[in-house]
Amino acid sequence: MRNYDLVFLKHFSMVLAFLAAVTVGLILFAHHLNGLIPAEVSPVAVKQTEARIAPTGAVYAGSTGAAQQAAAVAAAAAAAASQVAYGGTTDGSVIFNNLCTGCHTSGAGGAPTLDKAHWTARIAEGKDTLYKHAIEGYHGPDGGVMPPKGGNPALTDEQVKATVDWILGQLK
Repeated sequence: MRNYDLVFLKHFSMVLAFLAAVTVGLILFAHHLNGLIPAEVSPVAVKQTEARIAPTGAVYAGSTGAAQQAAAVAAAAAAAASQVAYGGTTDGSVIFNNLCTGCHTSGAGGAPTLDKAHWTARIAEGKDTLYKHAIEGYHGPDGGVMPPKGGNPALTDEQVKATVDWILGQLK
């Protein structure tokens, strides 16, 4: 090898070693800076992450599982009871004016209006049938549709019955 080739290899090796040292130095400096900066995690972001990774269901097995399932059903019922519509009022006029008036005033979906002629055949079936249709929902042969509890599942059966009674009282 010639002398100038050895000089070139020596200089080239020194440049590569210098660049490698600069790269390692920059990596260590970046790691140090990253450790100094506190993590910015807002409480909202933490809650969203926890909600996103939370389990969507549970598995119940055996007698212990049956007890846990019963407890879960009771907790769901208690939560639903705390969410009773319209403050739990049994004033049929309040419920009618807030929920039922949309269909039973205009006749939308085949709903009978407060005209007694629309209710004669329904009244003949009895109050228990009217209560059942109002609570469970109804699809009439004429194409009329009554969603369960008027479309508001937060209503209690007593509230629905009070509203049916109020409607029947308005027909007289």
